[in-house]
Amino acid sequence: MTAADGALFTPEVLSHPVEPLGLLRFLRRLVDNPLATWPQAVFEEKTLEVPFGKRGLLFVMDPPLVDEVLVGKAASFPKAPIIRRTIGPAVGDDSIFTAEGAAWRWQRRAASPPFRHGTILSFLPAFTASAIATVDRLGASSGDTVDMAEAMMETTFDVIVETMLSGRTRFDTKRFGEEISRYFDTVGWIAAYTTLRLPDWLPYPGRRRAMAGNRFLRAEMARVIAERRIAPSPVPDLLDALIAATDPEDGRAMTDAELADNLLTFVVAGHETTALALTWALWLIGHAPAVEARLLDEVERVVGAGPVEAAHIEGLAYTKQVIQEAMRLYPPAPIIPRIAAEDVTLGDRQLAKGTPVYIPVYAVHRHQLIWDNPAAFDPDRFAPDKTRQLHRGAYLPFGAGPRICIGAAFAQIEAVAILATLIRSLRFVPVPNHRPMPTTRLTLRPEGGMPMRVERR
Repeated sequence: MTAADGALFTPEVLSHPVEPLGLLRFLRRLVDNPLATWPQAVFEEKTLEVPFGKRGLLFVMDPPLVDEVLVGKAASFPKAPIIRRTIGPAVGDDSIFTAEGAAWRWQRRAASPPFRHGTILSFLPAFTASAIATVDRLGASSGDTVDMAEAMMETTFDVIVETMLSGRTRFDTKRFGEEISRYFDTVGWIAAYTTLRLPDWLPYPGRRRAMAGNRFLRAEMARVIAERRIAPSPVPDLLDALIAATDPEDGRAMTDAELADNLLTFVVAGHETTALALTWALWLIGHAPAVEARLLDEVERVVGAGPVEAAHIEGLAYTKQVIQEAMRLYPPAPIIPRIAAEDVTLGDRQLAKGTPVYIPVYAVHRHQLIWDNPAAFDPDRFAPDKTRQLHRGAYLPFGAGPRICIGAAFAQIEAVAILATLIRSLRFVPVPNHRPMPTTRLTLRPEGGMPMRVERR
């Protein structure tokens, strides 16, 4: 149901078990949608211990404790092994996303310069060009119903190709997206096999096609890097920056294998997360006429009729708030798995080495002890005076601490520029009776896509 003017839209929520699930029901839900296995208590308690292997599993929702895991004692809580098992086949075991310790630190140092604020602002023409192309595509079929999840994936993939690869690389973007989705669709099985401690090689539905898709993705990255070695780009882009990047401490540069892993990480994560933030935002806006009106007023006042430029970004404050609120309700990365690397104290609790510690971001963002009316869509939560009062462990769309997403600022500025461009020219109308449920496939996707009717303004 769409909110009346002045009222807050509250999306339908996913059902979570109140009582512990039996093993078979748990595994069935884990395969279908891992998010649906979380107990209702993760939205109500500060911490929650659940049976899991020999040591149990600890969910942490209390912002100060979240901050302790991700920031204060980050070295004691590295990424859990399930990360490597689920996403390692897609982006490598030693990419900037999956590596730990010294292997991670030097890559992070080397890859950081291209993601500085000034460099990101220089990409605004690419952001707006992709958004304008999307307006033209969608506007040509005004009145039709379009899967906005698919449309936003195409838009943000165009951005990645342009900013990372100068738009010159021959990419089969449709197949690229299909192979990513095909692999993500098998993640529930991988999680179930990990829970049961089954070996990696054991077959499961879709495994063979998913692995073949991964080989295609990695071969494409190797091809791109080999071509760039032979013919550098006339206009430096993010791939050039990665090739030229060296560790400021010892001068080490990335090998082609490391470049391929990291390029694939940035391509997969860089377009997927921003596309999902935009997809959920457009659906939420479509149910909130008052939010849509404020957005339009701000974009017309700040940007006018021309393209969004770097000088406009700071003035698009409410547009940013809408993106932030969409990512609160539907964080693209809904869980942060960690593991105690040693015997460690967390708050007043002693944890044994090897204890899994999970930060359920989706639950933290909807927690009744942290947020007023947590299930409602209210961009005013992120007004400057309110964000100053928000604990940094309460809002985690990009993680926190040393492992915070390296592309966080890139994604936020990109999303603001694209949303402002789209909403000024097009109206997005939710399909009646379509209630998209969030489903975890590494990222938080709308089950069944996001069909919306698109109309020119």
